[in-house]
Amino acid sequence: MKIRIDKMLSNSGIGSRKQIKTDARKGFIEVNGAIEKDSSRIIDTDRDTVKYMGETIKYTQFIYLMMNKPRGVVSATEDNYDKTVIDLLGNQEKFYKPFPVGRLDKDTEGLLLITNDGRLAHDLLSPKKHVDKTYYVEAAEEVTKDDVKAFEKGVILKGDNYKTLPAKLQIIESGYPSLCLVTIREGKFHQVKRMFNAINNEVTYLQRISMGTLNLDESLKTGEYRHLTEDEIKLLLTVPSGH
Repeated sequence: MKIRIDKMLSNSGIGSRKQIKTDARKGFIEVNGAIEKDSSRIIDTDRDTVKYMGETIKYTQFIYLMMNKPRGVVSATEDNYDKTVIDLLGNQEKFYKPFPVGRLDKDTEGLLLITNDGRLAHDLLSPKKHVDKTYYVEAAEEVTKDDVKAFEKGVILKGDNYKTLPAKLQIIESGYPSLCLVTIREGKFHQVKRMFNAINNEVTYLQRISMGTLNLDESLKTGEYRHLTEDEIKLLLTVPSGH
């Protein structure tokens, strides 16, 4: 990526462009081993090596974070009453002004992607893309094979009479409660809970475990997060064009 040195360093959290211009004149900036006093010089972030006060600066335009969202925290950038998922991030990540991709209910745990890549967020959330989202569900009443068939056909949600797209319901353990996995390709408000309400059942615990190619890292405790690996990012950026 071609970018001005002052913009690169400013976007990397080094300081204001005015400050960087002053520092460049003082000889604090090096490009490919040579002091560069012109902070407006355009460099190629893929080819050029930039150092600020002896430290190599690797330019990052986008950040991609995986969080295991805890209960009691809202999927928003700010809220007047509740703690948000952004509040759980460190200052280094907050600098890039990331936002959650989609929403998990306040009482729902699990996989949440947080990024500042608006294009990726749009693709993952677009109804036309039908990106799979899988949830682990604990249901109060027994889930039956008839319920599995109902989900396969799509169920009518109470309230607005919306018929969902076909969904996959897998029974892990039947009984009271029943343990299940549910995969949906859309994201209506409270959809999983409402789908179970449609079959006269109630979700008592809900955790998202995957979204598209991204799977929840089981080593992450609730409230913890990590940066995605390069392989995870590459797979995630290959969003399907639809089904």
